[in-house]
Amino acid sequence: MFSVLTKRIIPCLDVDRGRVVKGIHFLNLRDAGDPVEVARRYEADGADELVFLDITASHEDREIMLDIVRRVSEQVFMPFTVGGGIRTVEDAARLIQAGAEKVSINTAAVKNPSLITDIARRFGSCATVVNIDPRRVRKVSSALSAKGAEDEKEAAPDQEVVWEVFINGGRTPTGLEAVAWAKRVQELGAGEIVLTSMDADGTKNGYDLEMIEAVARAVSIPVVASGGAGHPQHLVDAFRVGADAALAASIFHYNEFSIPVTKRYLAEHGVPVRL
Repeated sequence: MFSVLTKRIIPCLDVDRGRVVKGIHFLNLRDAGDPVEVARRYEADGADELVFLDITASHEDREIMLDIVRRVSEQVFMPFTVGGGIRTVEDAARLIQAGAEKVSINTAAVKNPSLITDIARRFGSCATVVNIDPRRVRKVSSALSAKGAEDEKEAAPDQEVVWEVFINGGRTPTGLEAVAWAKRVQELGAGEIVLTSMDADGTKNGYDLEMIEAVARAVSIPVVASGGAGHPQHLVDAFRVGADAALAASIFHYNEFSIPVTKRYLAEHGVPVRL
């Protein structure tokens, strides 16, 4: 049922103005603590990795907060991925020098795909992560002609639902389809994809399993499921459809389930984890 490779449990620190926050559908942000303190707790709890995302850096067109990255890296010894506001190879270099093991790009990858290749060549594919934030949107199928709005409403059954990639913290649609973009970022040199469903984000109703399975089947690099975890069973479900790792925030930040409890649950359900 599951591959023999150990599955990774990854808490995510969404950081806004120096504080860990969590929202729903990328909105209505709620405070979840100081990033250094939160990171230290996850280190003690046995998290396999940590992801730090400066969620407003790209939208506000500013650099990521290097001082927080340094302080967090001094407190944790597990692999540490940092993203948000990375626009150049030099930005990535500063983060790696500050203690990040991997860098994650999203907005800049869409705007300048060659950046993926440039980072991979400089630091290796294993250090190059691409975040993909899709949302289910209805598109008029090619079979429909360009008619008036009323005709399009009547033709709703002929619309198709696609996973459209968004950037700038979920604010800007790109026209890119998630599976096709995932294939492309692998070709460009990415070593890992963090796949965050904007529809499921913060809902605690489970990951978008259909999307995870479609992307995992399309690429050979690891896919990290993100967006929607509310119970350890949701992580089991994500691993069952092909995720290599599961990223979660709300259930860990607010102590609904601890990492040790989650890992025991996974182990009891046949998922190979590092206990």
